[in-house]
Amino acid sequence: MDYIINALEIAGRGAGATKMNTEIIYNEPVKTLSEISLRPSATPGANVDFLRPGTGHLHLPPGPVQQYRLAQADDYRGLARARFPWQAPLTFGLRARASHAVSPGTWGFGLWNDPMSLSLGFGSGRKLPALPNTAWFFFASPENHLSLRDDRPANGALAGTFRAPHWPAWMLAPGAVALPLLFFRPLARYLRRLAARIVQQDAFALTIDPTGWHTYTIRWAREQVTFGVDGQTVLETDISPRGPLGLVIWVDNQFAAWRPDGGGQWGVLEGREAFFVEFEELNIQ
Repeated sequence: MDYIINALEIAGRGAGATKMNTEIIYNEPVKTLSEISLRPSATPGANVDFLRPGTGHLHLPPGPVQQYRLAQADDYRGLARARFPWQAPLTFGLRARASHAVSPGTWGFGLWNDPMSLSLGFGSGRKLPALPNTAWFFFASPENHLSLRDDRPANGALAGTFRAPHWPAWMLAPGAVALPLLFFRPLARYLRRLAARIVQQDAFALTIDPTGWHTYTIRWAREQVTFGVDGQTVLETDISPRGPLGLVIWVDNQFAAWRPDGGGQWGVLEGREAFFVEFEELNIQ
């Protein structure tokens, strides 16, 4: 039986902030493959359908600014991060396509530790924040700037990783207190440089058309991650995330930006058209 969680999401633009009531519907786990048990979640009007084992469809409806919209499938719902199901070495793969080359917000798939689950809409909303550990294919509209390094892509289609220490949540408390100071540009630039020293990152911009079917693979080893698209290696990096991680496939209308000049912005975007992501042949081995 489905159950409903009402979450109060905070979204801001610049120095302002807007409260929104967001109702996210969680469904019972659905087996897709013998190794993977995916659980869909969606805001009203969005949906996640599993058509057959290893195959799914995520749909995001159009909607106004300040209305958060999410369609997500993951395999870690309700688990503490220490109990997330995946550790290196493994190979993740699927075939996927999207309805449009760009969607207002973000979408993608891969492995992560759900680091900002208290503040980002596609997190679980049940865990304290953590530093990010990810290996994923990430698609972000131009409003986003999600790189701590000036020499790496910050939006668009990319393959990328983050690697950070497993600090306890209490060590991150000073960062939360300092959030209002991000509106002071010189200090924000300093904090961004400091974050780049703590959180290692690598990323590579993809030149594919995501509206066509492509085969995506992530080979995650403890000392290296290799990303492939259609059988061709697009990124090989020694910045490998710390496990354990969970599997996530999502689309939402959220954006966040922390630019090199210290400027920051976050919030949700208007969707003028429906957007969908389809995937098939999902596997982890």
